[in-house]
Amino acid sequence: MPKSKRAKVVSLTQTDKKGLETKTQLVEQIQQCLDEYKAAYIFSVDNMRNAKLKDVRLAWRNSRFFFGKNRVMQRAFGFSAQDEYKPNTHLISEHLKGNVGILFTNKKHEDVVSWFETFAELDYARSGNPATDTVKLTAGPLTEFAHTMEPQLRALGLPTSLKRGIVTLDNDYLVCNKGDSLSPEQARILKLFSKPMAEFKIKLTSAWRDGEFSEL
Repeated sequence: MPKSKRAKVVSLTQTDKKGLETKTQLVEQIQQCLDEYKAAYIFSVDNMRNAKLKDVRLAWRNSRFFFGKNRVMQRAFGFSAQDEYKPNTHLISEHLKGNVGILFTNKKHEDVVSWFETFAELDYARSGNPATDTVKLTAGPLTEFAHTMEPQLRALGLPTSLKRGIVTLDNDYLVCNKGDSLSPEQARILKLFSKPMAEFKIKLTSAWRDGEFSEL
């Protein structure tokens, strides 16, 4: 009788070896970037969206982004002046804390700072995000929704009904007050009514350029 794939046991040795290879590759890639690029910037992200980060990568296709795995990246830069890969790269390691990433680039410092200071994109808020505005819905026909959406809207807490096949809001409805921590239902309603309240933005926090490190 053939063995079940679900019952197959993967040895820790194999798993650890694969993980070690991945970490080693990341260290090598970062050190290669230190050799190829003049500058490295540490950045944080407000309202992280993978699709939007992908768009930023495309806009900066001649640069390199690394995000996550801080401890592994610290190995590439070095933990102290004694084991750093290049002058002052251990200072990068000291600032790799929390949800941050690294941008390697050869662009001029002024151009890098200017681009990220002006770049921001609106997106829909998620559960737990603060409401940036008070949103009230006025009673009446909701012609933007097909009749099949009415049960879903009602399940979200909206006082809706079908009148002659048209989704109708029976009473005025307060979706949220400014400053509220949004519930999953509120976030879903705001998205359905095309009201974005989150801003995807990358903030540069520090920079290493030609061996010199500075906070921004």
